[in-house]
Amino acid sequence: MLIYLIAGEPSGDMLGGRLMHALKEMAPDARFAGIGGENMEREGLKSLFDISDLAVMGLAEVIPSIPKILRHIKETVTDIAAQKPDIVITIDSWSFSARVHKALRKKGIKVLQMHYVAPQVWAWKKGRAKTMYKYIDRLLTLFPNEPAYFTPYRLPADCVGHPVVENQMLTADPKAFFAGRNVAAGKRVVLILPGSRHNEVSRLLPVFLESAKILNTRFNDLYFVLPTVKTVEKRVRKMVASNPGLPVEIVDAQPERGKALRAATAAMAASGTVSLELAIIKVPHLIAYRVAPLTAWLARHFLKIKSVNLPNIILGESVVPELLQQDCNPERIAAEMGRFLAPDGAGACAAFKQKMDKLGQMLGAGEVSPSRKAATIILEEIARSRRAETGKQEEAGR
Repeated sequence: MLIYLIAGEPSGDMLGGRLMHALKEMAPDARFAGIGGENMEREGLKSLFDISDLAVMGLAEVIPSIPKILRHIKETVTDIAAQKPDIVITIDSWSFSARVHKALRKKGIKVLQMHYVAPQVWAWKKGRAKTMYKYIDRLLTLFPNEPAYFTPYRLPADCVGHPVVENQMLTADPKAFFAGRNVAAGKRVVLILPGSRHNEVSRLLPVFLESAKILNTRFNDLYFVLPTVKTVEKRVRKMVASNPGLPVEIVDAQPERGKALRAATAAMAASGTVSLELAIIKVPHLIAYRVAPLTAWLARHFLKIKSVNLPNIILGESVVPELLQQDCNPERIAAEMGRFLAPDGAGACAAFKQKMDKLGQMLGAGEVSPSRKAATIILEEIARSRRAETGKQEEAGR
C-alpha cells in the first residue's frame, strides 16, 4: 500500500506526522511518499522538495514565488504519475493542493484523491464548496460545523476533530522544561512565537523582540523562550543575534518545544495553528499579525469573518486579543501581555482558561484521537477502491 501525502507548510506537516503515525499503527505494511517537513520525515517520509518553498502567506508575498510554485506543482504531478500510489492525500494549503488535484484529473491519472483540512469557505470564497467534488473524492474536516458546507454539493465530508487535542505536550510535566537549565527559581516563561513562514518571521519577530524588551523593564521575573521550526530556524537565530539587548532562549527540538509551551505563563504569537495549541493547554496569549498593505486591503474587502484567530472563531467571541496591522506594535503588544503578567492579572488568566476548557470540548478532546479517525477513513477508502477495481476486472474477465 503506497500512500502519497502532501503538506505545504509546517502546520500541515504536524498534522501529516500524526496521521502517518496512526496509519502505521493500523496498517504496518503502508509505505509513504510525497512532500512534508520535519514531522513527516521523522515518521519515514522522504520529501520530494523542501516545503519552505510553499510556506508563503498573502497575495503580495506569493506573487514573486509563483514560478517556483508552478514548477513544484508539475514536479509533484509527475512524481505521482510515476509512483502510482493507492491514494493522494493533500493536507491544508488548498491553493497548492487544489492545483495538484486539478492537474491529476486533467491528465487522466487515475488515483483516489482526498483532502485533509477543509478550506475556510466560511471565511471567504464560499463558492469553492460547490466545485471541490470535481477534484477530490472525499474531504476530512477539523471542525464539526464544516461538513455541512460541502455535503450538499456531492462531496462526502467527515469531521474527524482537530489533532491538537492529541498533542503529547498535553500530559507533559511543566517542570520538565527547567530541568538542566540554569534558570533562577520563580522565573515565569514568556513565549515568543513569530510564525513558521519566512515572511511572518521577518515582519513579526522584530516587533515581538521590542515588545519583550518593554516587558523586561516592567517585570523582573520573566524568562523569554522562542520555539522555532526547521523552515525558519536560521533566520530566527540571525535576527535574535542581531538584537543582543534581550536574553532569549531559542528552542528548536520538537520535544523541547512542547515542554516550553507547557511551562509558559503567557505568549505572544503569530495567528495560526499555534494559537490552538496554546489554547488547548490554556496558556493565556495574544495573537499579532502583519501582512503587506495590498494583502490587508484584500482581506478587509473579502473576508466574511470578524475575527482571524481560530479559538475566537470557534467560540464565537473575542477571548484571545488580536493585534493586526497598525495595532501590531511593541507598545500595544506589551500592554496586552501586561494584563496577563501583572500582579492583578490572575482574574484575566482564570477567565481565559475557563473559555479554553469549552474550546477543548468543541475540538473533540477526550474522544478517539482525530488522527486515528482520519486514518480509519483513509484505509476504508483504499479498501473500497480496491474492491471496486477488483470487481471491474472480474466483470471484464467474464
